[in-house]
Amino acid sequence: MNTANKKQNGFTIIEVVLVLAIAGLIFLMVFVALPSLQRGQRDTQRKNDISRVQVQMTNYLTSTRGSVPDDRDSLGGFVEGYLKGTSSNLTAGDEYKDPNGNNYVFKFGTPLNEQDKNTIGYYNKSACKTDGTGDVDSTDANRDFALLIKLENQTAPYCIDNKS
Repeated sequence: MNTANKKQNGFTIIEVVLVLAIAGLIFLMVFVALPSLQRGQRDTQRKNDISRVQVQMTNYLTSTRGSVPDDRDSLGGFVEGYLKGTSSNLTAGDEYKDPNGNNYVFKFGTPLNEQDKNTIGYYNKSACKTDGTGDVDSTDANRDFALLIKLENQTAPYCIDNKS
């Protein structure tokens, strides 16, 4: 009897399952990490945007001889004059859009709530607390201001003032 070893080409079922399992793990890691990376990028843009607003507020301070907006109307004048926005509803211009493409809206002296994703809180005569709570302290100095914005990756609002 003549028996010949037949060599079969191809992969065994174990090899195929192993490759599919590894590919599945790679896809899982990408899909778990990707949303977190995107949230981080959006938060970075929000921080950059609020820093740009801080620079414009500093320019406003220079042109008004050291006086920050102290009511809703003067904040509207700042938004219209320096952020190319609309003073009636405190909406910033097209150069100041949140990561979702919406224009930022300013709130004068009122706390931010959970729905305020594209809202910048403005507080005159205030400075950011240093305890990480995202709150502000009153300073009674005419030149002091604080800006707050909600971020996706932290519960406390991000606070920046003219002292930082």
